[in-house]
Amino acid sequence: MRLKKYIYSLRRFRVFHRYLGLTLATFLAISAVTGILLALKKDVDILQPVTQKGTSTDLSSWKQMSEIASIGQQALEKKYPDLKYNPIKRIDARPSKGIAKIIFADGNWEVQVDASSGKVLSIGKRYSDWIESLHDGSIISDLFKLISMNFLGIGLLILIISGFWLWLGPKRFRELRKKYKRK
Repeated sequence: MRLKKYIYSLRRFRVFHRYLGLTLATFLAISAVTGILLALKKDVDILQPVTQKGTSTDLSSWKQMSEIASIGQQALEKKYPDLKYNPIKRIDARPSKGIAKIIFADGNWEVQVDASSGKVLSIGKRYSDWIESLHDGSIISDLFKLISMNFLGIGLLILIISGFWLWLGPKRFRELRKKYKRK
């Protein structure tokens, strides 16, 4: 009777493990590919513009952030007039490089400005931000991100547990079978 219980449990776990694994495989494949790309974002110029160097790392010589933001917006509008009303998402100040990166909300555009002189050093598209939102699921919505990341984490834990049982179960079954044959 105990042997039948083990066989039934193993078969049930095998089917459960297979379908859960297939469901998670899509999320894992997307997460793996985008994770590799994100790891390479500083090394592959097409994913993110190369960080330039400014003239001074002395913060006291820097222009005010409002002025840097204005310079960045004007530079983007001048080069791409159709992006005239693109709001600023954030400004990344890089004191060690002497620059500020103005990141825009629509289209993942970036303008790098020398924080001391106000000179525009580069204007480019940041594909890494789009890849990151795909990686964590926020490309759809923050709620989807929350649900999908928890589903992925819990699903992986369940796969580990069921995989462990699928590895251990046949060993235990063989031991029980030997034990019952001796009786």
